[in-house]
Amino acid sequence: MIRIDTLWLCTQPQDMRAGADRLLNIVVNTVGAARAHHGYLFANLRATRIKLLVHDGFGVWCATRRLHTGGFVWPERGPGQLPDATLQLSTQQFEALAVGLPWQRLGELSVISRS
Repeated sequence: MIRIDTLWLCTQPQDMRAGADRLLNIVVNTVGAARAHHGYLFANLRATRIKLLVHDGFGVWCATRRLHTGGFVWPERGPGQLPDATLQLSTQQFEALAVGLPWQRLGELSVISRS
């Protein structure tokens, strides 16, 4: 099993034809370094495909997932929105994102109340 201590969501859309070397270059140029046991998550422009790049301390692993209908919930970009950057994700947020759920709303969805 590959150990991932920290997950980072890279908000800039990427061409999903990019391989591990190109994605690693993007990580190094964006955040300065690819750290061991960190995972970096990328999506295409329509957010129908994601790639996870993981540095395991010896090399890098690259995994792909796609949705046949709908898309992954991805941060909005544009004027007044999220800049080209990275966001740290919790394990629960990543698990929700990977199946297409609204991972940004996990806190408010965990409580049902009468209002």
